[in-house]
Amino acid sequence: MSARRFWREQALQALYAVTVGERDPSEAIEEIVGAHASPTHRTFVRELVLGTLEFTPQSDAAIAPRLEAWTIERLPAVDRCILRMAAFELHERRDVPEAVAINEAVELAKKFSTEDSGRFVNGVLSSIVRSHGRD
Repeated sequence: MSARRFWREQALQALYAVTVGERDPSEAIEEIVGAHASPTHRTFVRELVLGTLEFTPQSDAAIAPRLEAWTIERLPAVDRCILRMAAFELHERRDVPEAVAINEAVELAKKFSTEDSGRFVNGVLSSIVRSHGRD
């Protein structure tokens, strides 16, 4: 597993703790990343978590029209976190290619969510890229 994939897993875990456990983002990041992480590791996770949280209204606006008879609130919390994190990366992280952002999100969904979540996440994110691309 690549370092960035592991760091994204940690970012997802922190986002989940914030979303479901109503944890303070900084505390969740510190607990999950640990004291021995490199500055690069710590910065990557922190930027991904805080950026995702700040970008949530824009992410939800891009995701919601693609849910076909679902609302964002009805999605499993882990899927919601994955989609929001990927939408943030697609829109704000120009250093991450679109295909990488989608693939990483699909892999997270396969590992942390249901059997069908990988296809679902891929469909939603691919639709966002097709209709909006990178602004």
